[in-house]
Amino acid sequence: MFFLYFREDLRIEATHFLENAFLLIVKMLEMEVEIEEDTSELVDELLHSIFFLGRLTYQFFLPERIFEGSDLLDDLMSNYPNAFELYMSHVPRRSPFSCVLDMIVHLIGQENVELIKEELGQLSSTLVQNDNSKILNSTMVCISWAESVRYYGVSMSTHHKPGRQIVIAASCLNFWDDCVADAVMTYCPQKKKKKYFDGTIRLPAEVRCEAFNIRERRSMPPCVSCSDLFGLQTTETENKSPYGNCAEAESLSKLFKNENVKERVQRSDNWNKQDRTRAEQDVLRHLKQVLKNNQHFEWNNKEINFYIPHARLDSEEDEDFNM
Repeated sequence: MFFLYFREDLRIEATHFLENAFLLIVKMLEMEVEIEEDTSELVDELLHSIFFLGRLTYQFFLPERIFEGSDLLDDLMSNYPNAFELYMSHVPRRSPFSCVLDMIVHLIGQENVELIKEELGQLSSTLVQNDNSKILNSTMVCISWAESVRYYGVSMSTHHKPGRQIVIAASCLNFWDDCVADAVMTYCPQKKKKKYFDGTIRLPAEVRCEAFNIRERRSMPPCVSCSDLFGLQTTETENKSPYGNCAEAESLSKLFKNENVKERVQRSDNWNKQDRTRAEQDVLRHLKQVLKNNQHFEWNNKEINFYIPHARLDSEEDEDFNM
């Protein structure tokens, strides 16, 4: 009886996944049309990330099922063939809602903080929620800045453990700024601080980092994990998210890559390149093991390919991109 209930519960959750996936894809396509610059790479990245997580989580998942009853499938397959062909062999470097966030910021403008928060709140409220599972839906947004430009990040929109483990590891290895990656790798994948490596950081005094609950639309203090990683002051004593799951990681990573503040970030006195390489290899080994345990992921058990998004095939920049 328990098994039958579990299968039915999983089927309902998968249905919600398909519904939310379709809503996010349609939303991205609508926003893309309104933006003058070419943002098709964000659409490509979103598609691949959704397809990867769908197949990872639900054995019976196929991308085509998202578009049943819609005429979008043929155009998307034509414009973004890699997303459809490589979702079982290449690892996404970030979660789907991160792509949505970037599109919203492109559309509204980074300076319009309240409008961005409102847009995120409205979108989040349209997505189906299954009990406490935020299916393809981020809970938090974080805004970091040192001067006038705001940098946004969202929490991982991966509602099952394998997906979250994979995307956090991939972000550490191939997407986040190295200061953020080092801090997260200090605790990942063992969920406790490594004895041989301390990559935690302390932010420069001029950096501001504020988190908000997207759906409830209220400010939130940093969790204990973010205090451990980045030295953020918090009143929290029990709220401890998985290391790397929080919106602060993505937001600070963008800040460090674009502002002249990284040189003033305080690293641990014990940090060294050799131990950093060892920590990176630890994360890589764990990522390979998680992927090896998933029968749907196709790879050679040696090198991991991370998915690099492409501009759509009909874009003017496509020819230059493939040179």
